[in-house]
Amino acid sequence: MAPTLLLKPGTSWSDAWQRCRAVAPEAFADDRVRNLWNGQWQDDGRALPATSPIDGSPIAGPPRLDARTAQRAVRASLDQHHAWRHIPLPERRARVSATLDALTEHRELLALLLVWEIGKPWRLAQADVDRAIDGVRWYVDHIERMAGGRTPLAGPVSNIASWNYPMSVLVHAMLVQALAGNAVIAKAPTDGGVACLTLAAALAAREGIPVTLVSGSGGELSEALVRSPEIGCVSFVGGRDTGARIATAVADLGKRHILEQEGLNTWGIWNYTDWTALSAVIPKLFDYGKQRCTAYPRFVVQRSAFDEFLAAYLPAVRSLRTGHPLAVEHPADPLPELDFGPLINAAKAKELGDQVAEAIDRGAVPVHRGSVAEARFLPGQDTSAYLQPVTLLNPPPSSPLHHAEPFGPVDTIVLVDTEAELLAAMNASNGALVATLSTDDPATYERLAPQIRAFKVGRSKPRSRGDRDELFGGFGASWRGAFVGGELLVRAVTDGPDDERLPGNFPEYHLMP
Repeated sequence: MAPTLLLKPGTSWSDAWQRCRAVAPEAFADDRVRNLWNGQWQDDGRALPATSPIDGSPIAGPPRLDARTAQRAVRASLDQHHAWRHIPLPERRARVSATLDALTEHRELLALLLVWEIGKPWRLAQADVDRAIDGVRWYVDHIERMAGGRTPLAGPVSNIASWNYPMSVLVHAMLVQALAGNAVIAKAPTDGGVACLTLAAALAAREGIPVTLVSGSGGELSEALVRSPEIGCVSFVGGRDTGARIATAVADLGKRHILEQEGLNTWGIWNYTDWTALSAVIPKLFDYGKQRCTAYPRFVVQRSAFDEFLAAYLPAVRSLRTGHPLAVEHPADPLPELDFGPLINAAKAKELGDQVAEAIDRGAVPVHRGSVAEARFLPGQDTSAYLQPVTLLNPPPSSPLHHAEPFGPVDTIVLVDTEAELLAAMNASNGALVATLSTDDPATYERLAPQIRAFKVGRSKPRSRGDRDELFGGFGASWRGAFVGGELLVRAVTDGPDDERLPGNFPEYHLMP
């Protein structure tokens, strides 16, 4: 009989909220977070109800601004930008360093907010915070070299990012943009992370970083955050549909842009025999339920090796640990080591579950379906946002699972017989961020890898977004605008020589770094 679990003492949402109010009372009211613009915390915006994906309980929702107020916030950010761009670099470095020290001091509270708001297991939530801090420290140490001979943009950088990595992607980018001499604007993701971002913004604002943090619907705020003439650059992380609309707007305006969009990242298996190594990496591919832009939801497998692939894959996927990220057996127990918890919300779990059912009805073969009985839950808790791992063989072309990223713990397998079929299946989504090819023969890898339309291609190992000096971008529809990472991130948000051509995917050219 499974043990009865309890919520680890001191980790409730109420505990986290009271700690936020004690740390940053200027940003957290009794029952809502505030927007930050014009250098002040504002009680404007209509706070929407929100629930935690962990158990459906109420948490703080985003205080959504209207378009007119958002435009005022953008104009105020331009004023901050004009002042900040003239602050000497040593002073900017000092203020960003002080912000990193404050983030480090409140690391565990930031991670706990991520657990409640977006369902990250404790280990991954801490890693998200640590990657943001460590990554920006690297830029602090190297900014003189990267910013030499360059100037800040004419206006602030507007950041519109998805909910899955508030710290290591969004806060990281904002602090580097500020370090390079720009005021920064961020729209809090609608689906989660507003409290974590609010706390991070409060710690940065105290050190004099020109941060604006606003909430609202994309449709309501896009005119201000994307098309405003005050904006110097638009940085977007999200889906292709929204990204395409932003790309059209920034292209019409000739505006600097960084648009990271989704793609179907694939893992190919061809003339491969090191099944022990593959089995060891499978659980890591399910981190955070594959709710990340560099997840691998598609395996393209040589038909003659399918039996050996399954023998390696199935035991690994059956070992996955899921459930409530804060549930323990005894009060003194450490928080559980989970591969993933809930999806971002119950609606996403239902949508993906429906897609799986529809794909099976149309001919996909279910190879694996995880059991909810093996997950770790509190007695009687709401589990509507949870989806156990699923693996489907040959999803039909009519299914979204055939050609699009599921953004959840669903793997699909496609069998192929020739190298041409392998490449066609690995390039199914017109460009991707990462891909991997597992093959025993180095010559085969060197011959096939350049034909895979992904920015990063690994040999038998997963690729990631990367940290510090590692570059990042995408092929095809998975990326528009300037590539980032390392020196390229600073170049993307600063001006250089008049004839400079930034590496990236632009309407008029494509340039690899």
